[in-house]
This record gives sequence, structure tokens and C-alpha cells, in this order.
Amino acid sequence: MTQHRTLCPYCGVGCGLTVAPGSGANPWRVTGDRAHPSSLGNVCVKGATIAESLACDRLLYPQYRASLDQAFQRISWERALDLIVAQIRSILADHGPDRLCIYGSGQLQTEDYYVTQKFLKGHLGTNNFDSNSRLCMSSAVAAYSQSFGSDGPPCCYDDLEATDFAFIIGANMADCHPIAFNRFAKYHKRHPGVKLVVVDPRATATATKADLHLAINPGTDITLLNGIAHLIAQMGGIDQDFINHHSCNFEAYQAVIADYPPERVAAVCGVAIAHLEQTAQWWVNSQRVLSLWSMGINQSSEGTAKARTLINLHLMTGQIGKPGAGPFSLTGQPNAMGGRETGGLAHILPGYRSVTNPHHRAELETAWQLPPGQISPTPGKDAGEMIRSLERGEIDLLWIMATNPLVSLPDLHRVKAALHKSPFTILQDAYHPTETTAYAHLLLPAAQWSEKTGTMTNSERVVTLCPAFREPPGEARPDWQIVAAVGQRLGFPGFDFADAAAVYGEFVQLTAGRVCDLSGISHDRLRAMGPIQWPCPGGMEPQTHGQQLYQDLQFPTPDGRARFIAVHSGGLAEPPDPHYPFVLTVGRLYGHWHTQTRTGRIPKITKMHPQPFLEIHPRDAEKSGIAAGDWVVVRSRRGMGRFQAEVTKAIAPGTLFIPMHWGALWGEDTEANALTHGASCPDSKQPELKACAVQIERWG
Repeated sequence: MTQHRTLCPYCGVGCGLTVAPGSGANPWRVTGDRAHPSSLGNVCVKGATIAESLACDRLLYPQYRASLDQAFQRISWERALDLIVAQIRSILADHGPDRLCIYGSGQLQTEDYYVTQKFLKGHLGTNNFDSNSRLCMSSAVAAYSQSFGSDGPPCCYDDLEATDFAFIIGANMADCHPIAFNRFAKYHKRHPGVKLVVVDPRATATATKADLHLAINPGTDITLLNGIAHLIAQMGGIDQDFINHHSCNFEAYQAVIADYPPERVAAVCGVAIAHLEQTAQWWVNSQRVLSLWSMGINQSSEGTAKARTLINLHLMTGQIGKPGAGPFSLTGQPNAMGGRETGGLAHILPGYRSVTNPHHRAELETAWQLPPGQISPTPGKDAGEMIRSLERGEIDLLWIMATNPLVSLPDLHRVKAALHKSPFTILQDAYHPTETTAYAHLLLPAAQWSEKTGTMTNSERVVTLCPAFREPPGEARPDWQIVAAVGQRLGFPGFDFADAAAVYGEFVQLTAGRVCDLSGISHDRLRAMGPIQWPCPGGMEPQTHGQQLYQDLQFPTPDGRARFIAVHSGGLAEPPDPHYPFVLTVGRLYGHWHTQTRTGRIPKITKMHPQPFLEIHPRDAEKSGIAAGDWVVVRSRRGMGRFQAEVTKAIAPGTLFIPMHWGALWGEDTEANALTHGASCPDSKQPELKACAVQIERWG
């Protein structure tokens, strides 16, 4: 019996899986890989059932239609590639490359990401590549870069079992990163002196495990964090030695936090002064403070500022660069980190380089044998700008890979109208149909996890090889091979890769000397020794886990110092008002994954979460004439939805919650993002998916 060691293709925890042949209705048996350093053999329901979705509703052959009102017709790969090449040549001749856009996904493997960056940003000369990571962790990328001089989470999962005080804000780890949270929960139970504070408007499964739950009002994160800093300063918790030798701009930060006395913070955030003081006291008394955050911070019109404000607390107290301490961003997608390494956002290039840096562009032009000036110095269109450009008729080809934006993007009615105007949309996916299928002209069948070999990097910078162990169905092909075939047909050199290992080998050499140095990692090395954590320069003995960044307290800034960047909060982009008196927040459930492309096809999971719902506090329900089990109409300024009410004290008064997983294929009027707005963070361009103003009434 052959066993295959691989990685779970769901969330950013990056759990190791062992897959072996099964029998009968379950041809593959999936268990946790006890040798994987990130998950230690543990697995959640999504990972355990992943094999059940592999053969469900697959896109098997290329299909094409000239207009959206026609039916799809099966075509050959030759015809499909000819159509793409003809479209690209026509656009280049008439308008130049900036009317081409690709929208990708953290579901892509690193090899897929890299070939696409080389193709679009290198040979075509436009930076119009963005991914659904823009909706996930681009605020964390911007915050790390601004505070430390580079992207890169400094912490690792071993810190979960070495900290004195865990501070979780804007992350429901128990549901969304369950295996990582379980590691901490077991440690927390064994060590009663270790404290956990959870900041969330909802009493989530994570908050129920906390020593203290701060149920703040939505959008008040910066006020809370500045208020905690104010108290830490009063308590004498400042690490003056770290501040003097390893940071700058502390005086400006001091001036800001002076405006956040506990009385003001408690009133704005809706929490007790005693709880603020307790949180600050635990922070001051702890030798090792670990903070963790995810979408609740990042998905905000102030996302970058919120993440920077959290980082400021670590700089103020010297809580970085040592085991059990530091600011730790948790990614949502399995290979969001690999996307960051390869330049998979509109403003970055492989190896944590920037499109605006002439030296960075020149390095890649040399490596890719391109003429000087070939790589554009202008950041490309982010996800939101792609929609706005479609509205203005400024995009002629949109290529969507391994994602389902017709559920996940905000303000869905606007997105649908914009996609209707696209002259030529390519959808490259493994499943058929998805909600995005209705807006595509050309469908390309992609091989998925289990059917192609490649790498993924999880939230703690651990790289795992994901080998192919089954044949792709129909005529499905790996994503990187599809892009490489188009590059070759356009006459571009450097796309004749022998296999995925050759792609990875070329990519990692571009990371040598960078913060994300993977130059000592290869497919062969991963196959021989298992997962490897970066940094791993060539010639260095690889480590599987436990490496923190910045242990020497030197940061990749011009002066080697981290930066305090002080801000005041501007509040929600769309606060409640008398017409729309509630704040709606959206989120994820333990069993489902994003837009249900996989999990909606797995019976065990659909039984766990058969339909979406609305959480409402009893006080708000009584005022609105709503009882538990009633159907409720929710309206925002953009759209409406219908959901069954769950009356619960787990949600703060004035706040409502709806899960985001349901699109048009899985229910009628159940799209959470028909309600959300597109306002975004000015630094990261990440939209504020976590808060919008709504009204509610009992339906029928």
C-alpha cells in the first residue's frame, strides 16, 4: 500500500495529511501526518473529508461561447489556446498590455503563481495580477512592510506552546484555524498561569476558551489597542532599551496614545475599564506575549493601520524576536504565503520585491532575460480596481484562476454588472459550475490538489511538497502548464519547463538573500526530508519548524530599526444610522470553506451546516419583533438577503452576523456579499468585508 505525504488544501494552517488507497465508495483514506511539524498528526473535518470532493462536478474539457447568452460548447485544448493567444495579440496590437488582467487564488501552488508572474509581469509587461489574497491578508502584508521593512510573519506555531499571554484579535481561530488553535488550547489547559484574551464582537468558539473576552463594538480596534498602550505606559511596561536601540518614531506614538485614557476607550469600545486594565496588566506582567490576528483586522478600511497599531504594542514592550512572542498574522488560504513569496499581488514581484523599486525590477529583468525597462514600474490593478476598470470598459481580457469572485467579492450586484461587460473572460477552475461560470466565455479545466505536484507555504513559513497521486480527470491540466503553453505560443522564451520541480528550482534562486530566502529548498529535498521552514538559504542546514524572524532585533529597513507608525481611528467606512441601524459582520463556519466549491459537495459537511443563518442579540430581536427560527429580510444600501434568525447572546447588541459561504448555487437570496460594500484600506486596498450598515425586518 502506497502512502502519500501531502498538505491539506484548505486553510493557511497547512496541516500535513497522509493519503493512502481506500476501498469502495472512498478510494482514498485521509489521515493526519504525525510527522508534519505544523499539525503533528491532527486534522479537522475539512481535511479529513477532502478526498470526497475530488471527483464531484468536475470541469473535464475546455468549453467556449462567444457571448454570455449562448450555451457552452466543448472545444479542444488547441482551439482554447488559439483563442487566448489571438485575444492577447489583438489587445497588445491595439492597446498594449494594461488591458489584460489575471485574478488568481491562494489555492494555486507556488509553481502556478510563479509561472503566471513571469508571464504577465515579465514578458507581457503589466502588473495587473491580483488574487483573492487581496481579500485575505494584504493588510498584514502592508503592515509588516511598513513596520519592519518587509513582509513576512515573524512567528511560528511553536510560539503557541511557549507564550505566557496570547492576545487574539479579529480571528476566530477555533473555527477558522482549528488545528493551530487546538495546539494552544491544550497548552493553555496544561499551564493555568498562561492567559488568553480574545477581542471579538461575537462570543465565538475561540472567545469561549478565553480568560477574558473583550466584546468590542465593530470598528473600534485601533481605539482599543491605543488604550491598552496608554495603560501599559502608565504601568511602566515600556521596554526603553528596545525602543532606544531597535526602533524609531516612538515619541510620535507616545503623543497619540496619550489621547486614549481608559474612560474614553471603555465608552467607545463598549467594554469595562476593569477589563482594559486587566488586559494591560497581563501584557506588562508577561515575559512572552504572542498576538494573533486574521480577517477581523485585515478586512477593514483601516486594515493596515489596525495591524500596525497591534505591532506597535509589541515594539513598545520589546515583545518580538524571542520564543513565544511577536505579532502573528494568520493567513486564510493554504498557499497565500507562497503567493506572497512569488509576487502574487498587483504591487509586488517575486522574492518580496516591489514593482516600484528600480533595482528590484532590474534584478528580475536580468534573471528573466528581458530588456531593461520591460517590467512596469506602476502597480497593477488590485481586485477592486479590476471591477471599476470593467465598468469603464478599460479591460479587454480577464483571466480568473482557481477562485470564485462571484461569491467572495464585496458588493456582488456591482461585481455581476461589471463582469457582464467583460469582452472576454477566461475561467480556469477544477469544478463546474461555480457562480463565476455564468460570466465566463472560455472555461479551462484545471488539475487540482492530488492531481498535480507542487509546493505550498503555510502561515508559519513551512513549505510542504504536495505530490500528484491520481490522474487528472478528463483533460484537466496543471495551472502552470496552461500559462506556460500560452507563453510558448506567444513566442516567449523560458517557458519550456520540464516539470514543476524545474519551475520551483528557477523561482527559489530569485529569493536568495531576500527575507523569504528559499534558495536551499527543492522538490528533491522536500521529498527526502519532508516540510522545511524558511528562511533556508542555499548551503544552510534546513529546519522544519521553530525559526523566528528578527531574533537579532535587526530589521530590513534602511537603518535596521522597526518603525512605530501612530494613528487615530477614523471608524467604520459605513457606520450605522437611523435608517440602517445595525452593523452586519460576516465570517466563516468550522465545516465550510470559502464559497463551498469543495465543501458544498461533501454530504457530511452540508449536514453540519445545511443553510446560512442570522445571529441577533435577544434585545435587538425583541425590539424588531423577531423570534428564534423566524425568517428575516436583511437590507443594505446595495442589496438584500433572507436568513433564518438565531437569537443568541453570543452576538453584541447592535451587531448581526451572517456566514459568507453561500452563493447563488447553494441558496436563494443567501449571498452575504450582496450586502457588503467595496470601501477599502488606502494602503492595502483590502475591502471592509467585516462591517456594513443594514436594516432588518421579519419576513412574511
